[in-house]
Amino acid sequence: MGLDYSLCLEGRRPAMTCSGRASCVSMRVSEENGVPELKIGLPKGSLQESTFALLRAAGWDFAVSSRSYYPTVNDPELRAMLARPQEMSRYVERGVMDVAITGLDWTLENGSDVEVVERLVYAKATRNPVRWVLAVPEESPIKSAKDLEGKVISTEVVNLVKRYLEKHGVRAKVEFSHGATEVKVPYLADAIVDVTETGSSLRANRLRIVDTVEESVTVVVANRAALADSWKKAKIDAMTLMLKGALSAKEKALLKLNAPRKGLDAILGILPSLHSPTVNELSDKEWIAVETIVDSSVTRTLIPELKKVGAEGILELSVNKIIP
Repeated sequence: MGLDYSLCLEGRRPAMTCSGRASCVSMRVSEENGVPELKIGLPKGSLQESTFALLRAAGWDFAVSSRSYYPTVNDPELRAMLARPQEMSRYVERGVMDVAITGLDWTLENGSDVEVVERLVYAKATRNPVRWVLAVPEESPIKSAKDLEGKVISTEVVNLVKRYLEKHGVRAKVEFSHGATEVKVPYLADAIVDVTETGSSLRANRLRIVDTVEESVTVVVANRAALADSWKKAKIDAMTLMLKGALSAKEKALLKLNAPRKGLDAILGILPSLHSPTVNELSDKEWIAVETIVDSSVTRTLIPELKKVGAEGILELSVNKIIP
């Protein structure tokens, strides 16, 4: 028998009727024992791997088998479920989930009454926002939104596109696309609105971007009633803080070095930092220790420069979290 995940998550479906009954039973045990729990939704699909990696860096090690929708985690206060980002905000609004990591685009598309607690700028392959773009074949006469009058547009985000057209005072037919949207033009539609992170798929299909309909980032969304619960709000705030810290540290490195005191000014002159480098005294008064956080992308040029002005014992260390 198929599993109604939302009912199972709410603890309203008998365990014996669930194809994943062991998960259903375990997900209710803590509540029955009076231990507080936060129900968290995690994205199934393209965002899953990068989200699990970010959570791991933040301190929560989620694991799930390929056929399960219920990850395990090293935190007894969390009860997790996988769901498609397209649906997640609806479950949060209903209270099936207290909090979820999903896309801002799908939250707007659904018009869900939820609180956007935090924006986490990362995607499947990069740390950049994704864009929903209006695209047409390279040879299309469509140059702007005004040229869409009376045309057919294929997209997965029907509501976002309808609002975009309304803003531009254009009437066009918007058809829902079940996937492979980029191949719908020119024979099945005049234009598409599709999501892109790098633009490579659009270029491969000889499509030209006309305009950006919506820009989106990964967001933490919460149920309003859950935020009114002091324990759940504190748990959500703590998780958000750690996620932001882990995300901030992704492209940073900690540099530690020893430097002659007489060369300190030269070293400080080339060292970037979040605020200012930390300088500590050493037992040898002629030397000092310096450490600072830098972008990891600059260390390949920065370290040789530091060596030139007298730095020694230079260490480059990875950073797990940066909490402002």
